[in-house]
Amino acid sequence: MELDSSNQDKNSRSCDCIKAIPGKFKAKVVEFTEKTKKIGQDDPRRIAHSAKVGLALTLVSFFYYFRPLYDGFGQAGMWAILTVVVVFEYTVGGTLLKCFNRGFATLLAGALGIGAEYLATLCGEKGEPVLLGILVFILATTSTFMRFFPSIKRRYDYGVLIFILTFSLVAVSGFRVNQIIQLAHQRLSTILIGAATCIVISIFICPVWAGQDLHNLASANIEKLANFLQVFGDEGSVVAPKDVKSFLHGYKTVLNAKATEESLANFACWEPCHGRFKFHHPWKQYLKIGVLVRECCCHIEALSGYRNSKPQVPSEFSIKIHQLCVKISLESGKSLNDLAAAIKNMVHPCATETHIKNSIAAANELKSILESSSSLAKPDLQEIMPALVVASILIDIIKCIEKISESIHELSGKAHFKNNANSTITPEKQQQKQWLHRGIVKPINDANCDHVAIEILGTCEDNSSEK
Repeated sequence: MELDSSNQDKNSRSCDCIKAIPGKFKAKVVEFTEKTKKIGQDDPRRIAHSAKVGLALTLVSFFYYFRPLYDGFGQAGMWAILTVVVVFEYTVGGTLLKCFNRGFATLLAGALGIGAEYLATLCGEKGEPVLLGILVFILATTSTFMRFFPSIKRRYDYGVLIFILTFSLVAVSGFRVNQIIQLAHQRLSTILIGAATCIVISIFICPVWAGQDLHNLASANIEKLANFLQVFGDEGSVVAPKDVKSFLHGYKTVLNAKATEESLANFACWEPCHGRFKFHHPWKQYLKIGVLVRECCCHIEALSGYRNSKPQVPSEFSIKIHQLCVKISLESGKSLNDLAAAIKNMVHPCATETHIKNSIAAANELKSILESSSSLAKPDLQEIMPALVVASILIDIIKCIEKISESIHELSGKAHFKNNANSTITPEKQQQKQWLHRGIVKPINDANCDHVAIEILGTCEDNSSEK
């Protein structure tokens, strides 16, 4: 009886497991469906790109489906399919760059391979494989070493790889194939046809421009920093409470944007004029702006740790410091918002200089308050120290914003941005250097009294100092 009961328990558990399998499978299917839907909703261009790749592969497959095309190219038609698979990138610039690399590398390697085969035949039947092996070793070694050069690695790494592959294939296969010229011609023709198919479909069917993405990314990154500064401090929050958390943490993605910006800038240089972007658009200027934006983002990262550092029972002195910090944060956020809008709409910034001046005025007022307070009690110094650190970080942020503003003005001049009708900034004002005095708080212990004095050092852009 005990054996029967144990067997029944095992059978019941196995039945439960079998019943649970469909439920788990259904949950996995639902999860996969939701992820797929989210990816498509985040960027619908991904769906169009997938369809474009399928269309390109279908078109080049006709080299095998139709007898006239197959008779003309033979097995070399497979190279057109391989070309579409490896060169069709998400953006137009990426596709053009890979097509250029593959076409030029194939042409050069094919010519060198034919020359090497002809040279090897002069060495006789025994010397031919030896010379071919030496040439393959030399060119493969040299080309592989060139891939370590940063400039070649960034732009032509794929082309060097294709050069090594094509030369090796032509040199090796030519040893056993008599009609080497015809073989090289067929492969080069099918590769060019595959590359041309990718270029036409990429440009004329739902194009994805790397330059446009880089332009939007630069504007969005600056806007994320502006959002953080505008919600830094309860008094300065102009965002709905449900969006505060996302706005405060949105700046973190800016720190990891360097690789994306460099990749998009590299692809954008290969794209033809499109939309508002003409030939010789200053794409490298976006990289300079990106460096300055990440520098500002590092200060914001330090600032985020002091968001809830208000004293429990603030004194009148602490309240003044806090109010000035809120003002600096708000004005800095407004100036960044204006710069982000200027890039997005491709117009000259109009109100940035005003907001930066307001920020500097608040910083100077903060410095005056500290200078007027010749002595503070020790508990008071501990109370206001977090606020002083916040003020110091905000002053560094103002200097970063000034650099970002200058870089964006340089971009607007090179890219010929439109003049904003509300702009009151003259070229003379744009060229003026803005002076920013930084207050360095240095506590000095006095042995003869129970107070702590504060020494304030002001530094200017010319590295001079005043006490």
